[in-house]
Amino acid sequence: MAPEVSPRRAWAALVVLSSAAFAFITTELLPIGLLTLMAPDLDRSRSQVGLLVSGYAVVVVLASVPLARLTRRIPRRGLLGGTLALFAAANLVAALASTYPVLAGARVVTALTQALFWSIVSPAVTGLFPVAVRGRVVALFATGAALAPVLGVPAGTWLGQQAGWRAAFAVLAAVGAAIAAAVVVLIPSYAPASGGAARGTAPHRRRFAMLLVATAVGIGGFLTLQTYVTPLLLDVSGFTDAALAPLLFVSGATGVVGTILVGRTLDAHPTGSLLVPLSVGTTALLGLYALGTLQPATVVLLAGVGFAYAAFGTAVQSRMLQLAPGSTDIASAGVSTAFNVGIAGGSMLGGALLPGPGPRLLALVGGLLTLVAFAVLAVDARRHTVRPRPAAPAASAALGRTEGDETAAATR
Repeated sequence: MAPEVSPRRAWAALVVLSSAAFAFITTELLPIGLLTLMAPDLDRSRSQVGLLVSGYAVVVVLASVPLARLTRRIPRRGLLGGTLALFAAANLVAALASTYPVLAGARVVTALTQALFWSIVSPAVTGLFPVAVRGRVVALFATGAALAPVLGVPAGTWLGQQAGWRAAFAVLAAVGAAIAAAVVVLIPSYAPASGGAARGTAPHRRRFAMLLVATAVGIGGFLTLQTYVTPLLLDVSGFTDAALAPLLFVSGATGVVGTILVGRTLDAHPTGSLLVPLSVGTTALLGLYALGTLQPATVVLLAGVGFAYAAFGTAVQSRMLQLAPGSTDIASAGVSTAFNVGIAGGSMLGGALLPGPGPRLLALVGGLLTLVAFAVLAVDARRHTVRPRPAAPAASAALGRTEGDETAAATR
């Protein structure tokens, strides 16, 4: 039986878990902003510090489904609370780490907690609300993740510059501990199978598999460019170093807008909520390839990429809750794996192409990949469009008379 909670408690839990998503994404990406501080302090190269981000994604890919299966019978309150407590402890170890191996080990533990968190959080938070509003709930929850690159990473970078990179991880440890305590207070204790969103509302194994394929390819398309967007902005568009922060802020801010706007359509138009962001993203990426030398066009198109990426990711999470062929925890782990396959694959593809053809081609390749993802979902939607069955011969005449009578009545 689904847990019954008051609306006030449900909304408070949503805010807390959205804050947890904010903390996880900030932690994942923080070494990017602190790269130049961490490398000399740990006596490592910048590329080695960069592995703290790419390696993090690999751990999430490998661990999401196994962890979801291992924990599928553990009550959600204890599991989420324990996961966030471990997240806090791992960040504290990172803050105290005096060597690179210790820091790398702490990051592995943090990545494991993130893999489990993303596997179980969507069903946990949406199960507290009626089915009719779950798309909106997914979008509101995803706002925390969308805000992390816009606010969390810049704030952590600034704090690291002022007080040392370890201070940023120490603050995240404190935030994680506070969120863990709030989760224990707000999330009801129930068996996972009894959750309100434990199963998909329209389960379909093949369509869910198509969603995973489109997710991995589409996210890979976005990340092929986004991972190396700085060389595009500097070398192709001709922006100065001083313009980079405002430009990346524009991309992140439009991502927040995309997350909020797609929340208005997820419940009523789940397929369209996937296809529209992919069409916008494809147009923007191909536009950057064609018009990337024009600075005003680049600003607009970069905003389009940020908008589409965030909106598409939110729509995927919502659609998963509908199509999950079994447990939504396992389905959510599958989506998390597909996301991180796309992130790692896009980054690797972009890195392979960058030294030769250069950053401009990355926009073209990324746009072609998002176009493939669009085609996969469009074909899938077309196959499942409901078509009226032909009337039986004996009933055709009667149906024709009825339609004729209705047509005549409509014209009177």
